Amino acid sequence: MAESLTKRFGSVLAVDDLSFALAPGTITGFLGPNGAGKTTTLRMLLGLVAPTSGRALVLGRPYADLDHPALSVGAVLEATDFHPGRSGRDHLRTLGRAVSLPDSRADEVLRTVELQKAGSRRVKGYSLGMRQRLGVAVALLGDPELLILDEPANGLDPEGVRWLRDFLRAFASEGRTVLVSSHVLAEVAQTVDQVLIINRGRLVVESSLQALTARVGGTVRVRTPQPDALQDALRREDLAATREDDTLYVHGADSERVGEIAFAAGIPVHELVAEGSSLEEVFLELTSQASA
Repeated sequence: MAESLTKRFGSVLAVDDLSFALAPGTITGFLGPNGAGKTTTLRMLLGLVAPTSGRALVLGRPYADLDHPALSVGAVLEATDFHPGRSGRDHLRTLGRAVSLPDSRADEVLRTVELQKAGSRRVKGYSLGMRQRLGVAVALLGDPELLILDEPANGLDPEGVRWLRDFLRAFASEGRTVLVSSHVLAEVAQTVDQVLIINRGRLVVESSLQALTARVGGTVRVRTPQPDALQDALRREDLAATREDDTLYVHGADSERVGEIAFAAGIPVHELVAEGSSLEEVFLELTSQASA
């Protein structure tokens, strides 16, 4: 949770009065253009950067006040913080011992991220995608309630991206919480439940993915045996509609309003479907508006 979170670096306002909350059992996509303040926000949540004002709370408390932060929160901000001469398994065991976890936990998380066959190999021989998986394994060591991931799909091949998607969904289905920052909007749209979009450090929108893509720039597709009559009825309500044969595409209204207009005019409707914009279209529209 962020409460009026603000961070200045000298004259640069990186995060500006940002507030949001994360719900248990959900995956939230944290989106914004380069330089929007995403990484700074994540670092404040994890106690790595002190806010200029406001509060960053994790599981209801500042990260530094958690009794066992490494066992409550798992985070991946970079996939490069590994000793190149150490094996993936030894890297995990070293970190696990620091928080009193048994060595067997390293093998458990290696299996979870499907790196068990590479666990004995030195990290310097890992591909970028393998390093990303190892970073996720580090985040999972303490069996956390909250997972914070910054660009976790970077370097993953299509199989790895699908694995990540399935893993995050399974993690959230256990009532745990995920906050994931990513530039891969098409993948985010297939993974997340909630969306946070920021630009220039300020909140642009906080919404469920379904409501956001339906609300912003969406259209309603309606099929009727009387398209001319329905188009006239819509025009009387100051609604624009384009037509293809017996189908109208209505802009600026939701499906409920279109249905009510058709009903009031006595026009039969054979199909009525809300068609939302893609997340990429919504993202570009909202961030361009915020910049303007």
